[in-house]
Amino acid sequence: MPGQSVLRDATINAVMAHAGRSTLAFKAAHTDRQYATAFWFNDLVESTPDSEVIRQYLVTAAEATRHDTAELTLRPELCEPVMSAEKLLMTDFADGWTVLGDLGVAVMPTAGLHAHGRRKGWSWTTDEITDGLAAHHEDIAGIGDGPLPAYILGHDVGETSGERQQAVVVGHVARGQDGHIRWDSTVPEGCVGAPVFTGDELGGDSFKLVCVGLVLPGEKQNRIATFDLIRTAVREAAASATVPTAEPITESAAEPGPDQGTERRPSWWRRKPRKR
Repeated sequence: MPGQSVLRDATINAVMAHAGRSTLAFKAAHTDRQYATAFWFNDLVESTPDSEVIRQYLVTAAEATRHDTAELTLRPELCEPVMSAEKLLMTDFADGWTVLGDLGVAVMPTAGLHAHGRRKGWSWTTDEITDGLAAHHEDIAGIGDGPLPAYILGHDVGETSGERQQAVVVGHVARGQDGHIRWDSTVPEGCVGAPVFTGDELGGDSFKLVCVGLVLPGEKQNRIATFDLIRTAVREAAASATVPTAEPITESAAEPGPDQGTERRPSWWRRKPRKR
């Protein structure tokens, strides 16, 4: 890549192109606390040259799921047709999640969300973190103790109105002395549970977009729950039936490749809703 600023902007553009509609802002209902971000993840069960069989989950930090009723923010670009209501209340919220061991991560099969949309006459139009985006063991093993540019895609909390706009937060990840991957600076309120991305240079003008994992709660240098461990834990839980059954979905095979862009972004910017 010609320079770090170009790689930064290209990575942000790739994050938005492949995962801009993957995040979902939520909080504990009827209170101004416990703000967090979840995201859609497609676990690849089977792949053929013509199709893929996946199981789909919402993923977030386990600590953010411990309340009975949650308020989800429905961005216009997440549903078709666009809903007039901007909020969705989910009752029995905590019961819908399965905590993945001691990773600090919880997952929820998305079948209930899809069923709710069908009952109301609309459908979800999301992006998902796919197997091609989610980090594998070799991606995580390549992260050392030096700072690596990284990007949180989450929903912060507006200072006055509490609006949950999508934000890309630019920072770094590195391997701590305890062996865990950590974020190097403060995580904005509302971004706990959000996915974290890197743009790994491949040489020339190419790079590989990788979703390293998700941000866990913490006061500073938040730990990142990495996708190599999340993927394994999801499959082990599904095999042992500790995760409620997620119906396999068959779809045409398509994985994002390296991407680059030229539009410059500030170090932290909020995303405007797409025009429909």
